[in-house]
Amino acid sequence: MNQRIVLNSRPHGLPNADNFRFEELEIPAINDGQVLLKTLYVSVDPYLRGRMNDSKSYIPPFQVDKPLESGIIAEVVESKNNDFARGSFVLGSLAWQEYQVSSGKGLTIVNASIAPLTVFLGAMGMTGLTAYFGLTEIGKPKPGETLVVSGAAGAVGTMAGQIGKILGCHVVGIAGSNEKVALIKNKFGYDEGINYKITLDMEAAIAKACPNGVDIYFDNVGGQISDAVIANINKYARIPLCGAISLYNATEPPLGPRIQPALIKNSVLMQGFIISNYAARFPEALAKLSQWFTEGKIQYTETVVEGFHNIPSAFIDLFKGKNEGKMIVKI
Repeated sequence: MNQRIVLNSRPHGLPNADNFRFEELEIPAINDGQVLLKTLYVSVDPYLRGRMNDSKSYIPPFQVDKPLESGIIAEVVESKNNDFARGSFVLGSLAWQEYQVSSGKGLTIVNASIAPLTVFLGAMGMTGLTAYFGLTEIGKPKPGETLVVSGAAGAVGTMAGQIGKILGCHVVGIAGSNEKVALIKNKFGYDEGINYKITLDMEAAIAKACPNGVDIYFDNVGGQISDAVIANINKYARIPLCGAISLYNATEPPLGPRIQPALIKNSVLMQGFIISNYAARFPEALAKLSQWFTEGKIQYTETVVEGFHNIPSAFIDLFKGKNEGKMIVKI
């Protein structure tokens, strides 16, 4: 049989197991021009939480009683499409389903001889592209500047920090455990790390780690951490606003410091972005990421959970900080 996961109900606050429902159906047959895909690896990402709400956004919300979807690496197990050979591996935004039919639209063939397949969901996929464009197009780093990255041990954070180092920045990361701080410093080359969970005065800790102030803040989390970083912001600083995971499960509008005065008096640029803004330039970025990867300048780490039945729990664990690097479910 063929399992899929549908949205059972919309969450209020942190999602739980009741928001998901497993269904069984037959493995579908394919027609001319189609391929049958077997799911191998599923990417779970914080932005999916926003799609569980019935609200207007940059991407349509998931529908109740319909399958959820995300980035997936799949194997072509049957093909009636000349562009996709049986046995090839593809990347696409696909349903949380063990087997599914595709016309081939939106699928990209990936080469397992270049890198492990999971890398195309992370460092050589949307994660790497997000870090690259957010930092280079909005952050515009210059050698010697100070870059602060929140969510530094996460999938995008590890990449943003490494790209910052390649481009000559002093890089400071904010993470949620001593182990994660050690990871970003020892494996990903961060100059300094701050464990926000045991730090009583984040504003002072950031000031100590950034004696010359903050020129670029790659913001993955929002909330109080971002308030503390902005309190240390330099004139003409740039803030690529990538995510706000600390606020995704809020049930009431958050109340915090008003940041506009700090932005105005320091002439700070703060710009939100989504990766599809740069879709036309993906080949350019992937070429650069591939170069750095083959030169050994880019490292990656993954948290791999096994089992189709564990996709919902792996997704929920993102909001509990249980991942280091990219969170992936191996089917």
